[in-house]
Amino acid sequence: MTDEKMQTLKDDIAFMRALAQEGGAAPLLGGSILVAAGLIFGAASVVHWTVITGILAVSPWAFPIIWFGAMALFMVSLAVLNRRMRGRSGASSPGNRASGVAWASVGWSIFAIGLSLMIIAIRVRSEIPMLVFPSLILGLYGMGWSVAAAMSRKRWLWMTATGSYAGALLMAWFSIEPAVYLVYGAALLLLASLPGYLLMRQEPSDTI
Repeated sequence: MTDEKMQTLKDDIAFMRALAQEGGAAPLLGGSILVAAGLIFGAASVVHWTVITGILAVSPWAFPIIWFGAMALFMVSLAVLNRRMRGRSGASSPGNRASGVAWASVGWSIFAIGLSLMIIAIRVRSEIPMLVFPSLILGLYGMGWSVAAAMSRKRWLWMTATGSYAGALLMAWFSIEPAVYLVYGAALLLLASLPGYLLMRQEPSDTI
């Protein structure tokens, strides 16, 4: 290897190290979005449980109203929260950019998979395909938290990612039980709202 190539390699390594250090130093933003997601969809899951168990006597058409209503409310919240985060200190850091892209990908993946499972369920005239949806969502949450943990180098975020993957298995176990919607709601509070709140608490005052 020539001296020129060796110097280029050293420069590349130094550049990647600087990116990692910058990403680890800047606080992760977006905790408020995760708080909103956990609260909104967790509440929708509990309402779904009240309908499926007969506690709330309404038409079966309530199910799409519940979930599409929750989606609409979250999209409004997302737009407001994203607008508030623009221009904050550290928002353009490599860590926040990578984490933001990862979580946006998680969100769009959930949306696409959800619609795909609905289409399959309609085609086969069975609700069985939808049973896997909570597990898929928590698995995708595990991916999002893994990226956040890697960029911030926070051990507790790795624990949150691991909890999300474990939660996916738990959802599979409860998938044929009405209680899955209560367990899923609790999982969203524990694995989205709570860590999102902790991230908000760790943001310096000039980013709040």
